[in-house]
Amino acid sequence: MSAAATATARRLPPMVDQNRISQVWQVTQAQNQIFDRARAKYGDTFGLSLARGQWYYFADPADVKQIFTSPPTALHAGKGNEILATALGEYSLLILDEGEHMRQRKLLLPSFHGEKLAKQTATMERIAEEVVGRIPKGESFVVRDMAQDIALEVILEVVLGTASTGTQHDRLGEATRHLLDWIAKGYRLAISTVLGPRSRPVKRMYKPALAPLDQGLYELIAERRQATDLEEREDILSMLLLARDEDDQPMTDVEIRDELVTLIVAGHETTATALAWALERLTRLPGGTERLHEESLTEETEYARWVSQEALRLRPVLDFVLRRVMEPIEIGGYQFEEGDMLAPSIYLVHRREDIYPDPLAFKPERWDGVKPGTYTWFPFGGGVRRCIGMQFAMAEMEIVMRAVARAGILLPVGPKEPTIPRFITSSPKRGGQVRFAF
Repeated sequence: MSAAATATARRLPPMVDQNRISQVWQVTQAQNQIFDRARAKYGDTFGLSLARGQWYYFADPADVKQIFTSPPTALHAGKGNEILATALGEYSLLILDEGEHMRQRKLLLPSFHGEKLAKQTATMERIAEEVVGRIPKGESFVVRDMAQDIALEVILEVVLGTASTGTQHDRLGEATRHLLDWIAKGYRLAISTVLGPRSRPVKRMYKPALAPLDQGLYELIAERRQATDLEEREDILSMLLLARDEDDQPMTDVEIRDELVTLIVAGHETTATALAWALERLTRLPGGTERLHEESLTEETEYARWVSQEALRLRPVLDFVLRRVMEPIEIGGYQFEEGDMLAPSIYLVHRREDIYPDPLAFKPERWDGVKPGTYTWFPFGGGVRRCIGMQFAMAEMEIVMRAVARAGILLPVGPKEPTIPRFITSSPKRGGQVRFAF
């Protein structure tokens, strides 16, 4: 049978009948109505014409499970994430696949669990209290800006191990802010999607934005390699310098740079956006911020956890995750071949009424006694590719929310905020604008 006949014979999901440019624009601009309309018209599985091929979206948890549990040789998440390669680098954990991915994952994983995480949360608490303490009473403030300040300081101290003051700290902080503000512009992601992240025009576009941070990181890596107290230090950079793979090989400077930039981008913009949505939504829930305030004055953390989980359900930072097909595979009765892109839809699964009654309502109490399902709540991805910083991020969200709540009861400012794109995230348009009642 010819290749053309084979392609004709295989069963594929229905494609959204719309101009390709329009589809790219809507997806990169976080106009998620395209997903709602497509699901209403075509069902739980449908295709969009994006980038340089077809992307197939899945809203059935059974299909999501099959994708997340498929062999890593069949579906590549790294190639699915290649839009990030220009900024993060070719050795980023998010870009690698199969053996290379597992090597890097094993090297990074110890930095985010157990005793290390406990010490990291203590630093988070101190930083959160300091930043929240500077918020002027009686004036509105933007949660995302506040959370970005906290997340940046956490990165500088916990990830990079720089002192809280000094020239190096300030230079790296300024370079990080510059890069994150630059990549936040949604049209740049659209350009990368159309031209490809490794194309010359896109690389030239990114180079000036990356240069200051790259220079600062390579200088820091070189300096830290000369340190005699690496084993006593708690920062993630020092842990990476000490890490050895199964062949007793250390990470190169380029590998470390790429992982640090990955942690900076993933740990800054995503956490700040999640916090902005959590508090923006909570201020519009009668009694919500009062309950969080009361809990914050105790040792209990249950409500803060519910709020975090519900915000990540209703307003996930990422709308979908991607896998590129590397060998023929069948998902949900459809046949896919090498080059196809599969996209488990966080946005659509999290809004299924059969799983989450009254799905468009923000209800933290829905998590009372309920454990998030592996394939029905996956804001951090799933399978062997689930974000290794999930516990770190959830801890930071709860710590920051409690620090804000201890300072007073929050009130909303202005109307409900629509969604806008910031790099790969879906963010509240005004950044989660709120104010203290007292």
